[in-house]
Amino acid sequence: MRTANEGRRRFLQAGAALMVGFYLPARAQSIPGKTVGPAAAVGDLAPNAFVRIGADNTVTVIAKHVEMGQGTYTGLATLVAEELDADWTQVRVEGAPADAKVYNNLQWGPMQGTGGSTAIANSYEQLRKAGAAARAMLVAAAAETWKVPANEIVVRDGTLTHRSGRNATFGALAEKASAMKVPAEVKLKDPKDFRLIGKHIPRQDSRAKTNGTAQFTIDVKRPNMLTAVVAHAPVFGSKVKSFDASKAKAVRGVVDVVQIPTGVAVLATNFWSAKKGRDALSVQWDGTGVLKLGSAELMAQYKALATRPGAVAKNEGDADKAFAGAAKTLEAAYEFPYLAHSAMEPMNCVVERTEDGCEVWNGEQFHTVDQMNVAKVFGLEPEQVKINMLYAGGSFGRRASSHSDYLVETAEIVKAIGGKAPVKLQWTREDDTHAGYFRPMYFHTIRAGLDASGKLVAWQHRIVGQSILAGTPMEKMLVKGGVDATSVEGASNLPYQIPNLRVDLHTTRTSVPVLWWRSVGSTHTAYSTETMIDELAVAAGQDPVAFRRAMLGQHPRHRGVLDLAAEKAGWGEPLPEGRGRGIAVHESFHSYVAQVAEITMLDDKRYRVDRVVCAVDCGVAVNPDVIRAQMEGGIGFGLSAALHGAITLKDGRIEQSNFHDYKPLRIGEMPRVEVYIVPSTEKPTGVGEPGVPPIAPAVANAIAAATGKRLRNLPLVLT
Repeated sequence: MRTANEGRRRFLQAGAALMVGFYLPARAQSIPGKTVGPAAAVGDLAPNAFVRIGADNTVTVIAKHVEMGQGTYTGLATLVAEELDADWTQVRVEGAPADAKVYNNLQWGPMQGTGGSTAIANSYEQLRKAGAAARAMLVAAAAETWKVPANEIVVRDGTLTHRSGRNATFGALAEKASAMKVPAEVKLKDPKDFRLIGKHIPRQDSRAKTNGTAQFTIDVKRPNMLTAVVAHAPVFGSKVKSFDASKAKAVRGVVDVVQIPTGVAVLATNFWSAKKGRDALSVQWDGTGVLKLGSAELMAQYKALATRPGAVAKNEGDADKAFAGAAKTLEAAYEFPYLAHSAMEPMNCVVERTEDGCEVWNGEQFHTVDQMNVAKVFGLEPEQVKINMLYAGGSFGRRASSHSDYLVETAEIVKAIGGKAPVKLQWTREDDTHAGYFRPMYFHTIRAGLDASGKLVAWQHRIVGQSILAGTPMEKMLVKGGVDATSVEGASNLPYQIPNLRVDLHTTRTSVPVLWWRSVGSTHTAYSTETMIDELAVAAGQDPVAFRRAMLGQHPRHRGVLDLAAEKAGWGEPLPEGRGRGIAVHESFHSYVAQVAEITMLDDKRYRVDRVVCAVDCGVAVNPDVIRAQMEGGIGFGLSAALHGAITLKDGRIEQSNFHDYKPLRIGEMPRVEVYIVPSTEKPTGVGEPGVPPIAPAVANAIAAATGKRLRNLPLVLT
């Protein structure tokens, strides 16, 4: 399967008008941001917590995962509609309420949330069974009504028919079906009979997002609601020493100014007044003992640590002995900066204290954790925190924090004003850049040895960086022997057959708050490993694709995407002088992606990424269009970091503030992208993150092919 991203380009050029062709009938649209429970109206068929069929013939799928641009609402609805044999135009989606007993992520255990590219993977059988159960009950209702055997009834596109000529819609049978017994076991379709899975169907969220009716947190309005903006510490770890609110309170619209654990909140009747009030606020900060170093000083510390062994993450064979006997040895060091998530919708949240608990409106990614953390603020039980899951304007990991930082901050503000009004907390772009969470800064060293025949026989990989799990409830589960599994993923599970391999880790500690960033550890390990493999191939006098293939004999899915990407890119075909082609392959979140990047050198210091060919193996392709969009989006996101991304510290302060100095990829910089999906019968895996890791090393390898220069520090700047 193949497509180029020309359609997406046309959309961006022509605006929302072109989306008209993709609209569904109004009755079949989602109710954006509306959260419902499993309860159904009289006459509805609601056999389980995931599907409800109304007398009006609508099929409502209850999505337990947030829609933040990744196509989850479409994918989850496809699974239900496939087994139900619904007409796609009658399907709508609503967000599930917070209830881990019903809506838990099956790959996370008793916890509800979205992340790790798990939404479709953990729901694949669960939601197909939910649809199949509803279908069976509709068939039973029709059979009883028509006095015919159930196996003589055919269901197709939302209609049940019998060879006698009788037929009925889902809606006409919903009430009668609701009295039928919910089947304990259902038979799922043979994949050869799929009519929606694997096919081109419109997204569920497109219309609402292009006509402005989609409900994000910024759209929430509650009676008497106040808007809050917080003055955060300029340096991580600083505390409020004192503040003068007199000028802030003089701003029209400002209602209150309160101190909370993370700073000073200005509350007003609208955002602009709250921001003007914050601008007028005078705060004295206690910076005793806080971090006052810059990125360069921190990196120097990391480099010093890298001179000695760290905690062992992987050790196979005898690397020291193999290096002693190697015919050729290569060494390289890599520097990776802090990165911000920079979701298009800055962090915001609404919290309202109620008589028996509190209610939250949020682009919700971490239901169970957020319920617990918000409950602690008010001294409530988690079940007393009702969460309304709305659309999220991007996340890239930012909204899945074990600390629930901005939700807890909102709750603290409500608590500080005695719960007298609902509060909408609104962070600005500058707030999230200065006071948010970041992908950690890392330093890597790799030493590799080739034998006389050019075979890779020894590999030593050392990583230095902060742990994103330290101090979180997940530390006990995912940090073993001093090794944070997320710091070394992609390195400790290197797929290449290398007989002597050692990976170790130094975990550093600073007050800079860190969090997973889209694709987590693979965002840096894929770069260092795939550029070093490329360098070794050249040193061995071998073609980079052939060099990789020879070491992937035990990993056919890696080799499959490698071969497909190379073939479609025309690997081996000559390019004009000044152009280069580079390849990288990587597995993350159980999906396999290879990418070939083509670049053109504009002069000695400037280059342009012209084309990216991407091959992905993610098991069954539930919705090919969403998979392509995720690969395209992941490539654009990864290129932003590869070409521009760097959050830097000076004297303990973040130097960047907004998109002008933390630059995302501009539209004109987006290359032509071709995506090819490997046909597969394996269970589906995730696509939200695996498109990101290969792009930076593929571009770096292309630059090396064109210029002979190896870039080892990101972003990829020629000097």
